[in-house]
Amino acid sequence: MVQEREAWVTGLGIVSSIGEGHEAHWHALSGPPVVPAQVDSSSHAPYTVHPLGDVDIDRLIPSKADRKQMGTWQRLGVHAAGLALEDAGVAGNHQILDRMDLVVAAGNGERDEAFDAKVLNKLCILEPSAKAPELNAALISGLRPTLYLGELSNLLAGNIQIVHKVTGSSRTLKGEEIAGLSAVEDATRRVAAGQADIVLTGGALNAERDDLLLSYELAHSLWTQPFEPVWRRTRVGGGFVPGSAAAFLVVEAKEHALARGAKAYARISAIVSDRSQRASSGDVRKSLWQLREKIDNDLSNGPTGILSGASGAEPATSEEHTFLGEWIGSSQAAIAVRAYGTRMGHAVEAHAPVGIALACLSLVRNGFFEPFESDPLEKPNMAAPERILVTSVGHWRGEGLALIERIGIEARQP
Repeated sequence: MVQEREAWVTGLGIVSSIGEGHEAHWHALSGPPVVPAQVDSSSHAPYTVHPLGDVDIDRLIPSKADRKQMGTWQRLGVHAAGLALEDAGVAGNHQILDRMDLVVAAGNGERDEAFDAKVLNKLCILEPSAKAPELNAALISGLRPTLYLGELSNLLAGNIQIVHKVTGSSRTLKGEEIAGLSAVEDATRRVAAGQADIVLTGGALNAERDDLLLSYELAHSLWTQPFEPVWRRTRVGGGFVPGSAAAFLVVEAKEHALARGAKAYARISAIVSDRSQRASSGDVRKSLWQLREKIDNDLSNGPTGILSGASGAEPATSEEHTFLGEWIGSSQAAIAVRAYGTRMGHAVEAHAPVGIALACLSLVRNGFFEPFESDPLEKPNMAAPERILVTSVGHWRGEGLALIERIGIEARQP
């Protein structure tokens, strides 16, 4: 059997409610003192969101025409992708970009909210028999085809290709949190199997959208009370607080990176995912234990950190908390957990890429983040972790784990 190649992360691009880039996120999350979470509880009341921080999302999209046809979520993703390419030292290098593959996690595009409101208001005053014909007429005459086509999910990847000239193969994955983890998994497996030398992967979410909030609230997924950290929400029914964010990673074969003189943040050692039925209590916990057994590494060997992608939605968050408590209780190692959604909100498709990016920052900075809330899992700071496990438990479906490990002397300096 051919030995699999190591998959290194050689470039990171991250934007969120904290702001833009490595320094902003490391400073805000590593403290002390830890910078308070940025939240907006009034603009979309009764729902709270983590609004986008100080980010010039048009800086890396020079064409006004390109910017005009993109929704905010696309501009966020294109900007973060550009940051990752710059960070990896490949921006503008067409010899590499021409064969760089692209794997993107994307949700639905942004709707014309004014038009939706106009149609709904009119339907409210019509007789039942007149509603269907009026709706059909409104959709035919009022929807702009160019807006609809410009918001298709695969247009995020298309715009990254157009703006940044990443012209290898392209793949778009949908499916909320599991799509984000699967995008990185797909990139890692391609590199490990020798099917690609270098891949750009990630996702983006604009949380400041009433249409998106409506969709999640129809499923009773949102947190509607005054802001609380992730683990505390389980006491009163749970719910997630969306956060505007985007994260992209350049995943590269070790040999390819060394050949071009690139340094890496960390190694992606394993990514495993599953989708339990969630038909009965304990299904999420059972799925996570089964995934834990698939990771062929001795996680008790040396300090380990856990970056939990817990959303706050129930019952998934309580079951993940139980799993982590059981694992930590049975381990001989010093393990600390940080639910980064407390600080940055839940970024759905982008959430797993954000967590993996934070893990890479932590490893290369030779430290770990301060506790984000008072909870038995979020122990005070420990020794710098040698490996970090990123959990991804979807608010509705999908479970996964990603193991990110420190590499040797080839690592880049912070």
